Order: sequence, then C-alpha cells, then structure tokens
Amino acid sequence: MFNKEFTPDHHLINVFLNCFSFYTSSNKSLNIHIQALDNIALTSSSDLSIALVVSNTSIKNQVVTSISHIYVHNKQVIKMIHHMVNVMTTEAELFTIRCSINQATNLQDIRKIAVIVDSIHSARKIFNYMSHPFQVHMVSISYKLRRFFNTNISNTIKFWECSS
Repeated sequence: MFNKEFTPDHHLINVFLNCFSFYTSSNKSLNIHIQALDNIALTSSSDLSIALVVSNTSIKNQVVTSISHIYVHNKQVIKMIHHMVNVMTTEAELFTIRCSINQATNLQDIRKIAVIVDSIHSARKIFNYMSHPFQVHMVSISYKLRRFFNTNISNTIKFWECSS
C-alpha cells in the first residue's frame, strides 16, 4: 500500500495551496527581486514570528557541501553544515531544505518561514509526488509542513530564489 501522502486528496498542493509560494528572479526584474529579498530580511529582523532560512549547496571534487543558516529576529539561531558524497545535486539540495524546514518548524512561535535557496527547482520538487527518486525527502518535508500548516491556518512558507 502507498503512503497516504501520495494520494491526491492528501497532497500538500491540494490541501494547503494558499500556505506556500515560490518567487523566482525570472518572475520580475532582477532589481525588483533583490529589493524583495532585502524587504524579507528587514521584515524578519523585526518580527519574532518569522524564521529566515538561507541555504546553499555546492559541489567541489565530488563532495557536496550544504550550509543552512536560520535567523529569527536578526539573530542566527541555527547553523547546519553537511558534507555528502555519491549523491545527486538535487538530492543534496532537498536534504538541505528538509533539514532546514525540520529545524524551522520546531522553533517556538514561528508562523512564517522564508526559505532563500539557490535552486528553486529543487524546492518545487517537494510538491511533486511523481519524482520517485526523491520521495523519502518529500514525505519527510510534507509531514513537517502538514503539521506546521495545521497548527495555525495563517502559517506560511515562502521559497525565494537567490542564485549563487
């Protein structure tokens, strides 16, 4: 039997459509996108209910390094560094997003999460249940986000692209 997360009536995209969004630099001019990122940083620095997650994944000599920083009220509360070998870049990026979301959703009184990533296409895969190689990450992220969204109907997560 399949995990119920994969049935259409349980997909995050169908149940919590208004709780998440994606912003790419291609949606608008680069200057406007940078201004929006600046506004997110300023807003999160003055609001205790916003967790700002900044993550990056890179590969050098076949070693993947992923780094995530989580800020609340302009203070770094969590820093994670992972090194991986023999993984695809998308899998490493999903792992980084997964760890970041797990940490951010566990923070007390957080109602909004802004995730700034260098690879928005990987973040979009969270909501695509047909990507079989990445289902282990998607189920974990989906479980955490489902709990986060069910806690308060105004909880949101926004993914922002910021290319390296």
